[in-house]
Amino acid sequence: MKRKKKFKKVPYHLVLFPDGNRRWARKRGLPALEGHSAGRRNFERILTHCQKRGVKVLTVFGFSTENWKRSKEEVNFLMKLFERHLSNKESIKRLLKEKVKVKIIGQKERLSKSLQKVIKKIENLTKNNKKFQLNLAVSYGGRWDILQAVQRIVRKKIPVKKITEKLIEKYLTTAGLPAPDLVIRAGGEKRLSNFVLWQTAYSELYFSEKLWPDFTERDLDRALEEYARRERRFGGKKIKKYLKS
Repeated sequence: MKRKKKFKKVPYHLVLFPDGNRRWARKRGLPALEGHSAGRRNFERILTHCQKRGVKVLTVFGFSTENWKRSKEEVNFLMKLFERHLSNKESIKRLLKEKVKVKIIGQKERLSKSLQKVIKKIENLTKNNKKFQLNLAVSYGGRWDILQAVQRIVRKKIPVKKITEKLIEKYLTTAGLPAPDLVIRAGGEKRLSNFVLWQTAYSELYFSEKLWPDFTERDLDRALEEYARRERRFGGKKIKKYLKS
């Protein structure tokens, strides 16, 4: 019997960039939309593996504020993909069984009324689940997140002297969660692409050359193994606050 792999440290909060769906499809002579479908199927496998490995919070890059510039056909396809996935009865049953809390972060007001309705339903259904949290970023941008936090603070007329980093964090879309421990980006690109910019100030970064639909459970384990070997520092000092054994 194969023994279950164990790691010294597992990231409590993991950020995932599932990048490369369109390039994966082009390499195979397929429409870009096929790449997105393959990417969604792979996400299910990786989500399950994250849970098995002991990750407690997963924040996933789904659709950025810049992605609205893509073709109308691709944008509509992605929005329908989100809607179908979030309203799928089997998926909902699984989320409830595994006590997964789902939260959508981003500009919800820019989404279709039907998608907003689905989002509201899934968030309400899973709001009391505490075993695992899945944050799906849709129409999200790191700069937008910081901007909307500042705007909310201004609207509340909070005195300047009371505006601190901790206060700003309370108004970000990830309020109440620990900062991400590890960021994994598939697809070969080596940048943050305007995603959770404030939150990842001291996160460990890991980049994989694998295009997202080809990114496997073993690739995730390699990232976790690399993370376990690293010594995290904050301003030159070691930090242990969110390192889980």
